[in-house]
Amino acid sequence: MKTFFQIIKQYIYPYKGYVVLNLLFNLLGVVFSLLSLILIGPFLGVLFGETAVVSEPASLEFTRQSIQQNFNYVLSQMVEKQGAHTALILVSLIAVLLFFLKTANIYFANYFMAPIRNGVVRDLRNQIYSKIIELPLSYYSREKKGDIMSRLTQDVQEVEWSVMASLEKFFRDPINILIFLTGMFIMSPSLTVIVLVVLPVAAFLIGSVGKNLRKISSRSQKQMGLLMSMVEETLSGLRIIKAFNAQKQSEKSFQKENQVFTRTMNSITRHRDLASPLSEFLGSLVVVGLMAFGGNLVLQGQGGLSAGAFISYIAVFSQLLIPAKSVSTAYYHLNKGLASIDRINQVLQSKNPMKEESEPVEITSFQDKIELKNVSFSYENALVINDISLTIKKGETVAFVGQSGSGKSTIVDLMARFYDVVDGEILVDGKDIRKLSTQGLRNLMGIVPQDPILFNDTIISNIAFGSVPDHAQAESAAKVAHAWEFISQMEEGLESHLGDRGSTLSGGQRQRICLARAIYRNPPILILDEATSSLDSESENYVQSSIQDLMKNRTIIIIAHRLSTIQNADQIYVIKEGKIAEQGTHAELLNLAGEYRYLFELQNHGGQ
Repeated sequence: MKTFFQIIKQYIYPYKGYVVLNLLFNLLGVVFSLLSLILIGPFLGVLFGETAVVSEPASLEFTRQSIQQNFNYVLSQMVEKQGAHTALILVSLIAVLLFFLKTANIYFANYFMAPIRNGVVRDLRNQIYSKIIELPLSYYSREKKGDIMSRLTQDVQEVEWSVMASLEKFFRDPINILIFLTGMFIMSPSLTVIVLVVLPVAAFLIGSVGKNLRKISSRSQKQMGLLMSMVEETLSGLRIIKAFNAQKQSEKSFQKENQVFTRTMNSITRHRDLASPLSEFLGSLVVVGLMAFGGNLVLQGQGGLSAGAFISYIAVFSQLLIPAKSVSTAYYHLNKGLASIDRINQVLQSKNPMKEESEPVEITSFQDKIELKNVSFSYENALVINDISLTIKKGETVAFVGQSGSGKSTIVDLMARFYDVVDGEILVDGKDIRKLSTQGLRNLMGIVPQDPILFNDTIISNIAFGSVPDHAQAESAAKVAHAWEFISQMEEGLESHLGDRGSTLSGGQRQRICLARAIYRNPPILILDEATSSLDSESENYVQSSIQDLMKNRTIIIIAHRLSTIQNADQIYVIKEGKIAEQGTHAELLNLAGEYRYLFELQNHGGQ
């Protein structure tokens, strides 16, 4: 129940105004419902001519005798002055009015519940998405993307279907139960004592059935996350699956995990479906018991109950069973939904190890140099960068080369503070980047990734990503990136809509859009992460020309795969096993006849 109260405190409390209105209208709805049911006795009394004649009203007290005597007094006056037929019509009209007020109040209760249900779900989605944006890249190297998507979609939806629907019943039904029990106690204390003894026993039996539902539901949601991950991987790698004729293998793997999910859902469904018939059966036992015991009291003239009053009592009790049954069903749904809340909280409560200062130093320009001093970085106890020190001066072009996995990209990621160093420090203009505003630091940098990342939006939105779109500025950036030639030929130009990940463009065109995005930002530091390594020769020539234009009056950091593209760099660092193996200009490194020369000759004479 700790999680349940946490939900109320964290998610429901902001909607306390709507909660108060919901409770108020639920309360009124139940009161009018009770009154309409109590009218059954007088209605039958008038119908069969059994209404006791009362000549004097009783003093107003909240007791069964007082309420009954005053109501019978009013009814007696109506029968005496206007006749039994008119009294019957008036009683019927009163009943209709009470039923109308009951349903109207129930509608308004639901009306004010809608913003709570949908608002909480909206808040959850917003919080999860904000957390996804906030968490560092290292978090996603450990988690499956499909599982994260499952928590944002399936788990949040489960909260709406299970938890919020249950909360709605927990707001409404206890009021129903309390008021109906009060009415029943006024009508017949002795019968109500029996109800108070029997109902908790029934509730315990029902609750024991759903005891393990939360644990089973957690397994089902986790399994759904695995299925989502498999689908995401299949869509991303569909070309490879088909190329290697692995369709059957992929289908078999998916069907295996889907069968596990199906078995788990069968267990959940069976547990849930047992709640309704079990509560109905136990309720029927109580009704039969009350009819036998109460009927005997009526036959013996004991307990102060007339036949009409007893029928009213049974009618009220039958209405008590509805919220009681609803609460038991809500208990099942709540346990299922709480498993989803647990999974959502695993994301929301994940700690971001990269903390920003409460009052970070704002940085708006790059004036001097970037320094790495004895920098080391490890990932999951594996040392990736080992005691590296270097300096990049403003206006220099610096390149990092080395074999795959040597740590080149990690160095650049550390500079942009996608990760924090384990040892040492990185300084920009003499200031530790951990003391700087992360947003200000990254505003100094324009990054062109190896894999061109575009979004399913217009070209101008991709070029001006993170900034206010300006057509003139976007066109200028596209021209510098040699992208305007193909953009201008599109029917809608900059407003042309790209497909998923820019699928409507070729690889070279996508990369030039990424270059235009970096140019649009006009950063003093430009980072090129193997920006031409995956392109064909023609596309590479276009992109390389764009890069040459970009290198003017900027500090350039290049992660190079093709060494022919960095021969004019001011400084080249050869990274091997997380360390600087060699450094110097292109000519100096060739003369060393070391690692760089080996890589250079391998590319020039090895067919690369």
